[in-house]
Amino acid sequence: MNISNDGWFGRSIGPLQHFQIARMRAIETGRWLLRATNTGVTATIDHAGRVVERLPQFETAVLRASVQPREGATPYVRFGNWTLATLASLLLAVAAFLSYRESR
Repeated sequence: MNISNDGWFGRSIGPLQHFQIARMRAIETGRWLLRATNTGVTATIDHAGRVVERLPQFETAVLRASVQPREGATPYVRFGNWTLATLASLLLAVAAFLSYRESR
């Protein structure tokens, strides 16, 4: 579940950016996401990041939707940012080694 106060964005693209971030979280976790906002994008997003139901911005309404519980863990849930951090560290170490070797 993602609850957000998007009112301070006004009519900018901020609420839509928040919505896109929420869609990515659904994909990362492999879980359905229920997003509720005061003036932004209220929606139901499935485990693959597809928008199932959506309310228009700046309108008072109620969203009713069914969700499907899921089990298991995606690689991101299982390992988090460690995979990316380890890969970046390894690449920096290789670059430093090659730079050191070249300067000798």
